[in-house]
Amino acid sequence: MLRKKWGFLLSGLLSASMLLTACGGGGGGQAAQPSGQNNGGQAATTEAPKSDGQTFVFKAGHSLTEDHPYNLALKKMAEDVEKRSNGKVKIEVYPLSQLGAERELTEALTLGTADMSITSTAPVTNFYSKLGVLDLPFLFESRDQAYKVLDGKVGQDILKDLSSANLVGLAWAENGFRHITNGTKDIKTPADIQGMKIRTQENPIHLAAFEALGAKPTPMAWTEALTALQQGVVDAQENPAIVAQTYKLYDSKQTHMSLTGHVYSAALILFSKPVWDKLPADVQQLISEEATKAGQYERELMIKMEEEAIKDIKSKGVTITEDVDKQAFRDAMKPVYDKFSGQFGKELVDEIMNTK
Repeated sequence: MLRKKWGFLLSGLLSASMLLTACGGGGGGQAAQPSGQNNGGQAATTEAPKSDGQTFVFKAGHSLTEDHPYNLALKKMAEDVEKRSNGKVKIEVYPLSQLGAERELTEALTLGTADMSITSTAPVTNFYSKLGVLDLPFLFESRDQAYKVLDGKVGQDILKDLSSANLVGLAWAENGFRHITNGTKDIKTPADIQGMKIRTQENPIHLAAFEALGAKPTPMAWTEALTALQQGVVDAQENPAIVAQTYKLYDSKQTHMSLTGHVYSAALILFSKPVWDKLPADVQQLISEEATKAGQYERELMIKMEEEAIKDIKSKGVTITEDVDKQAFRDAMKPVYDKFSGQFGKELVDEIMNTK
């Protein structure tokens, strides 16, 4: 690693130091000893040393496109981090699963072979099962309810507890409400999806939800999904509208979109705990603060771009079905609650659903 002397002032936090590049989960700097929690939810390092001469370069990955809010928020975070640190802390952003699909990248974070990601919650449940509570269908009736839960005690406790999975939960973001697309018909009731092969995320709750509807869920990484849709391996998929737009699913035989809104897809800005624990406390604080801002910025982008996405998809000839019988879907998916609520605790599920 290259080292050289330099000096700078980072809001009274970062001090004069030497060059040390931390890439690909390699981690740099002196090991910080976790002690308690900070306001961002991740493990705090109150006794960790200052940056004391190190410059850091982190790689942040995600699975979506360059114009998706994931990427735009991470790029803004990278700019703000670099500016606040006078160029001594940098984040390189890699879209389109360049560092691995969501599940692969999450695993790399737990192992310390990758640094940072923004991801939907579903793949992360494979490493931290309690997070699966957020994937229960029709858990949230609105964004406002979701924000109150995630920004309140429930959500902040989850961020803190991610450390048990060797992950640092920096902040909440979102991927929007998930809707169903297919290439043959309008979907208004559960009967309309019976027998349909639908690509889902690699998540047991999502699988159980579509099985309860009588569909044939087929889990696969998103990197494989487009080919599967084009070749007719699956008939349908479910994702937020902005994903359908950015990936031009109308060119992959998806001619109908039903606004089922069956799952609010929360997202996480994550950091590798093995890498994090080696970082000086002032660098941790910088990243934590800017991640919180990035998560809020990403939400704002998502709301605006989701509305534009639906309009754009419709202009491309896709039939948008708005009069979905959501109560019928809720009723059909009730067995999912019966099956999984016990894993999370009925009290937690009730607390979330009763938050208004």
